[in-house]
Amino acid sequence: MGETKGIGLGYKFTKSTLCLLLYFGCSTFVSAAPDSLAYEKTYRQTAGSWLGFYTKYKISKKWSYYGEYHLRRRNGFSDMAQIYLRFGVSHRFSNHSEFTIGVVNPYYWAPDQDAPNIDKVVPQYRGWQQFVFATPFDRLIVYHQLRAEERFKRNYIKDSPFKFTFRYRYKLTAYYPINNPDYHDPHTFFVSFYSELFMQFGKTITYNHLEDFRSFLGLGYVLNPAMSMQLGYMNTYRHDRAPDKMEIRHIVRLSFYHHLDFHEKNHGRDIIHAH
Repeated sequence: MGETKGIGLGYKFTKSTLCLLLYFGCSTFVSAAPDSLAYEKTYRQTAGSWLGFYTKYKISKKWSYYGEYHLRRRNGFSDMAQIYLRFGVSHRFSNHSEFTIGVVNPYYWAPDQDAPNIDKVVPQYRGWQQFVFATPFDRLIVYHQLRAEERFKRNYIKDSPFKFTFRYRYKLTAYYPINNPDYHDPHTFFVSFYSELFMQFGKTITYNHLEDFRSFLGLGYVLNPAMSMQLGYMNTYRHDRAPDKMEIRHIVRLSFYHHLDFHEKNHGRDIIHAH
């Protein structure tokens, strides 16, 4: 098979490379705590469903609008959990790399809506920045996403103050087309995988610097050059409001992706879509 395209790294996609990626993907779905910890951890299993709509609208040779809109439910489909509204402006460095900066306004529903002296829904306010670069092989495309967030967040108690924290995220994503050589082609089915690490820091962060670890495996379909979708399963592993308590979430994700190019001239194919 041929060499990587467009980035000059000279890698070759071999069967051993695919085996390593599959091994890494499968291993991240196994969440286990070390036996050598000084205290015994307890685990809680929960279920949820997330619906997402991702947009990227190209307005010039180098600039695009980027948006994400999420509706998330807990206890399967039963209870409202969050609404995420993410807005950004992206600057393209090349067909394989770009930088985005913007703001996020999520809303969180209290898990116990009948608890006394709480606000049932609380907002957060964030700034965010991310750098994405792609490594394309003959069929496989791998994305590396580095994201930073500056968060003003508060708890559900009435009149509680906002506290400032940082969060850093690294996400490895891979797409592999099934029935066509390129996963961007219309009427293409593709397999998608990602694994993402969340780390948080700040004066109020004491034991839970590892905020979350997520792994996803799904099946997608490209309806046309502007629209695609995917459905899959996500497993997450995180602290459950105490250093000795952990939560493992099992989440069904349905996502839609919409891309438009309002720029008249064709300056080469941009393979970094909203993802």
